[in-house]
Amino acid sequence: MDVLTREQNDTLTALRRRIFLTGPPGTGKTTLAVQRLRLLVGQGMPPTAILVVLPQRLLATPYLDALHDPTLGPTGAVDVITLDGLARRLIALFWPLIGERAGFGQPDQPPVFLTVETAQFYLDGIVAPLVEKEGYFQGLTIEPTRLLSQLLDNLNKAALIGLPLTEVSERLKGAWVGEPTQRLAFDQAADCLQRYRDFCLAHNLLDFSLQIETFARHLYPQPAARAYLFERYRHLIADNLEEDTPAVHDVVLDWVRHCESALIILDESGGHRRFLGADPASATRLADVCDERIRLHHPLVAPPDVLHLAHQIGVSLNRPVGPPPPGADFRRILHRPGEGELRFHPQMLDWVADAVARLVHEQGVPPGETAVLAPFVGDALRFSLLQRLSERGIPAVSHRPSRALRDEPAARCLLTLARLAHPDWQMPPPPFDVALALMQAIAGLDLVRARLLTDVVYRPHAPVWLGTYAAIESDLRDRITPALGERYDRLRDWLVAYRERIQREGEAPMDHFLARLFGEVLAQPGFGFRGEVGGVSDAPGWAAVLDNARIAHRLIESARQFRQVLTEGPAPDERDLTPGARFVTMVARGLLAATTLQPAGLTRRDAVLVAPAYSFLMTNRFVDYQVWLDVGSTGWWERIYQPLTHPYVLRRDWPAARPWTDADEFDARQEALNRLVLGLAHRCRRGIYLGISDLSEQGYEQRGPLLQAIQAALRRASR
Repeated sequence: MDVLTREQNDTLTALRRRIFLTGPPGTGKTTLAVQRLRLLVGQGMPPTAILVVLPQRLLATPYLDALHDPTLGPTGAVDVITLDGLARRLIALFWPLIGERAGFGQPDQPPVFLTVETAQFYLDGIVAPLVEKEGYFQGLTIEPTRLLSQLLDNLNKAALIGLPLTEVSERLKGAWVGEPTQRLAFDQAADCLQRYRDFCLAHNLLDFSLQIETFARHLYPQPAARAYLFERYRHLIADNLEEDTPAVHDVVLDWVRHCESALIILDESGGHRRFLGADPASATRLADVCDERIRLHHPLVAPPDVLHLAHQIGVSLNRPVGPPPPGADFRRILHRPGEGELRFHPQMLDWVADAVARLVHEQGVPPGETAVLAPFVGDALRFSLLQRLSERGIPAVSHRPSRALRDEPAARCLLTLARLAHPDWQMPPPPFDVALALMQAIAGLDLVRARLLTDVVYRPHAPVWLGTYAAIESDLRDRITPALGERYDRLRDWLVAYRERIQREGEAPMDHFLARLFGEVLAQPGFGFRGEVGGVSDAPGWAAVLDNARIAHRLIESARQFRQVLTEGPAPDERDLTPGARFVTMVARGLLAATTLQPAGLTRRDAVLVAPAYSFLMTNRFVDYQVWLDVGSTGWWERIYQPLTHPYVLRRDWPAARPWTDADEFDARQEALNRLVLGLAHRCRRGIYLGISDLSEQGYEQRGPLLQAIQAALRRASR
């Protein structure tokens, strides 16, 4: 903990002060905020009078753990929430007051709140006909999922910076300096968004953008709503506001003036969520309405040598932050292969797996204290690395929040079995998908025997699509083995029984079906979602078991939310599809990819984490060792190409009609890489391993800006 002066310590523990707290990551700011929360509760403040505001729910864990601490005694309900969660709650409460004022077509009916998934569903119903029949976005090569996500991103950014929807296209066109045909795509995007917004207003549908806009423009200015907020929540804690948006800062800026106490916290090197609208400069405005400003200086996590590496990389990028730590030498904590030692990408993965194995098996470092980070974690990289770690007896998990559900093998298995259980949908899965589903569902069934079994039992044109194991010829039964055949029959009998139940009672909701399938069959002994790891929770195979459970939970939760919105919202035009069939179709198209909070039992901290670097930062996790993969890749420096949106142009401080030039792009990339390195370094306790190969996964030579910056730092150090 930073050595605080007596005055600062008294200020932080004062229950009637408004404090602006800053400092680098890992200096104890969140720890102090948790202590302040415990103090407020311990001093008898009503829990309902305390509010903790965060930019995303993943950051709520320290506060929730503190509130669940039995030594604190009964605490009651303290709201730990994001602004959009608070907006949703208040809109539902004050709907009769603002429904008509905000322009909704059915103000006498309750609002219907959309998730990311259901927002994509309704937006796709508007965009798809325009693409197919009127030729929208013909000049773009873009997948439907990315098209919809970028359109929604424009909506969200407009709401979060207070920009009228009609100005989004003008801003993008004003900043564009490429081919003139791109401006037509901006106009088409604006037309799609206006149609979607009109549809939402007509049917009381509130996606994220409309929730924020309704709250900021129509609800928060109402005296009744302000009185409710200010009288109920007297004590405010707002953490990581540098990752939040100007709309949040506007509300908190006004709110702090009415609070009895407030603690506003900023990370100085944060702002990693700029692509989602984060605005660190806007967050600094809150210092003006606080009574005290306190800055924590001393890092509690990162040693000087690690911070020296971040400083030297910043020097290479022409972004130095302060003086270097005295007496530090980053070469003591930097581990890398020799010059030209690793030419090919698989060699780098072997080197990384061996390095992690030495940390775990020889130095006794717990697996959960190592994070393997890359700019992107594709399927091939994830599989190759997890396989290598498993072969060395090291449990590992991956975290890729933006990955579509259809790309998860566990989800594809569940959805294929759903199609087999609902022949009335007339959606027979391809034989190869059936083979993959059986291999995933039945423990011990390899792909060869799964394909053989599928070839002889799967008949999509027969009255019953799946035959029995007993009906197979004897020589084929021997090849499949009786044990696996018995498990297959149990799965097949369950699906047939469910199909007969549909004929008697009608189709059950998809989330109910998936939950029953998982609990009654797939999670039972002998099936793939249970795993055969002998009950040893630290076995490498246990990570895959928990990963499957996490995916199943995510899929069931998505199906539940989808069903609820379709029940409350407008009926889709496709009358021939049931809600379950429509859900499966949308997942197959890759449109559903929302993140959900996982139950505590499905979140592992005792396994090596494999994740994109930015995803790691967003979890605010600290580890002993970090492994940076593909250091030579330009992915560390480049931002994802988004032809229909722009995270920097759609900002409050970007001048309208100012072109976005190559110099602006270069400067933004340099700044983003420097912030990324600072964020990673401040979350590392002991050392950093660099995964470097001459050739990339695709066989191209790698000499990206991060590698060049590190090499420049090494040359300076050698001199």
